[in-house]
Amino acid sequence: MRAIQYRKFGSYDQLEAVDIPAPRPEPGEALVRLQLAPVSPLDNTARAGHFPAAALKPFPLIPGVDGVGHIVESGSTDLSPGTPVLVWRLGSGTRRDGTWRELVTASASDLLPIPRGTSLASVAAMTAGAGYLSAYLALTKVVPLVAGQTVLAPGIGGSVGQGGVEVARALGASAAISTASHTAKAELGRAAGFDVIDLSTESLREGVLRRTGGRGVDVVLDGVAGPVTGAAIASLAPGGALVSIGYSGGTTATVNVTDLIWRTARVFGFMVSSFPQATIVEANRALLDLLARGQLHPTIGRTFPLAEAAEAQRYLIEDRPYGRVLLEI
Repeated sequence: MRAIQYRKFGSYDQLEAVDIPAPRPEPGEALVRLQLAPVSPLDNTARAGHFPAAALKPFPLIPGVDGVGHIVESGSTDLSPGTPVLVWRLGSGTRRDGTWRELVTASASDLLPIPRGTSLASVAAMTAGAGYLSAYLALTKVVPLVAGQTVLAPGIGGSVGQGGVEVARALGASAAISTASHTAKAELGRAAGFDVIDLSTESLREGVLRRTGGRGVDVVLDGVAGPVTGAAIASLAPGGALVSIGYSGGTTATVNVTDLIWRTARVFGFMVSSFPQATIVEANRALLDLLARGQLHPTIGRTFPLAEAAEAQRYLIEDRPYGRVLLEI
């Protein structure tokens, strides 16, 4: 079968297309033929060597956190051949080989049937970068959202930005705000129906206060970090919370401690991998239901063939597109 793998840390060109033996299911596993797999910043972090070595399986390593496809062999699962499924399991693409390949084996707990009528592409886009999943877990498990509260999820072009505002709306937020670094992205977000602060014309804090009548937001889902984090904390309402999810804008932030003290603000670190697999399955099931009911509309920026995985990863990291990047397998 065709697959993408790398044999040492390095740049994008370490990703190579290979032909390897197809996996055979162990007892209790199903065999899935994958159709689409998302391109995630996590895969780039691992390939670049920024993960602790102990957190990765020995080389060679196949990237890919998750994917969508169809059951080929059911094994002992209750899923019949031909069933469209989401494959999602902790450690995929890091502690074990991932989904950038034609065939994968998975246990029943790693598979979720995709609701009838839901496109595989929309599911793959929803899971790309784990933005929707992170937002759902953050707003239900870390700082449970109360209907009527307000949420800021910076970076409308990214997975946490778009996922954050859509999940917040679905969970009952009275306002869900995002940002864009320049006007072109802000206009794309607004055309899709999002409330976006254009940071090239207005500061984050000014934009939030203007939209919330001077009060600030109750929750920030921060997938950007860097210079955004300090401004986001300064935009919190009294008693508000910031959940630190990602760092596409940089790993160093400057915070005015009076913004923490005078707002009695709370700051939480967040990692999807800190949640039990059962909790993640429950969250993914809820997201699939919201997607099937038309409450989520993940955007696809571009789809690449599997053989162009290196360019797909470069495009995601360096070009910073509006929308998710997928591999067609």
